[in-house]
Amino acid sequence: MKKLVAFFCATALLSGSAAQAQQSVADFYKGKQVQMIVGYGTGGGYDVYARHLARYLGKHIPGNPNIVVQNMPGAGSLRAANHIYNNAPKDGTQIATFSRDMPLMWLLGGNSNVQFDARKFTWLGSPSSYGDDAYMLWARTDANIKNIQDAIKPGGPKIILGGTAEGATGNDIPVLMKDTIGLNVNLITGYPDGNAIFLAIDRKEIEGRFVGLSAVNSTKPEWRRPDSGMHALMQFARTTRHPEFPNVPTARELAPNDKARALIEMAEMPYVLSRPFVAPPGIPEDRARALQKAFMDANADPDYLAEAKKMQIDISPVDGDTVLKLIDRLSQSPPELIEYMKKMHKDEK
Repeated sequence: MKKLVAFFCATALLSGSAAQAQQSVADFYKGKQVQMIVGYGTGGGYDVYARHLARYLGKHIPGNPNIVVQNMPGAGSLRAANHIYNNAPKDGTQIATFSRDMPLMWLLGGNSNVQFDARKFTWLGSPSSYGDDAYMLWARTDANIKNIQDAIKPGGPKIILGGTAEGATGNDIPVLMKDTIGLNVNLITGYPDGNAIFLAIDRKEIEGRFVGLSAVNSTKPEWRRPDSGMHALMQFARTTRHPEFPNVPTARELAPNDKARALIEMAEMPYVLSRPFVAPPGIPEDRARALQKAFMDANADPDYLAEAKKMQIDISPVDGDTVLKLIDRLSQSPPELIEYMKKMHKDEK
């Protein structure tokens, strides 16, 4: 009987502590504003996901703070990653989203501009794990390249693609495809964000780009029309062909050997955290847990999901623990693959 009484007393104390923690978080956030930093300019895929999440996240944070999006483009989102790690207040009033390749850049080392430890972010998760997405090579139909066979033909014409800054997937993947499947590519880098690349394609400055299907659906849905003047040549970050593009081959299919396929598979791993969201390291534990829970609750919100469906963006969320496990997996990749990725990033500079 005494043990039973003790159990119920302990349970009551724990419940009381949880309620107090919840109330403490609510008291902190009530009437406050949370800044959501986006490492790219307006209109691109990261910005679309951030603004969609911002409309619902505050509803699920105790105290219901107002969420305000602030774009902080620069260095392929490295500026935003460094800011949230080093300069943002460590009280839970700022969160950020940046390139999915930032953890890989940290892991590879050798870049003095990377001023963070990816393991120490307060990881919230990613609203997309690419469950219904694909990172695709799109090209103008009036380009010299008419299909992927043209694009990988030895000595064939080069396709002119656009990219942003060092470390961005729009830059890394064309280089990887050149080295693994023989993609004939001329990469023009330095565009400030994805929107600028879309505009460059419209102006015929470049012939195409690698970009996520979700970003196309939300930003350039006209590309999906047969008469759009654009077509998809290949799919990346997919083990199988996307059901809406059954005639477009995957990078893995095009790999000529096991080594090339292994490199492709390693580079595809970060897509599990397709749209990463973090808070700074070192924020109070109760607020960290509240933000992590609110992130996953928002990604299960029926209204949020219904709007995402209308926008045709993939919602297949993963939580912060899953992200940390992925970073561990990346760190355990075979040394020769890590050395290749290091060299690729070094050669891009």
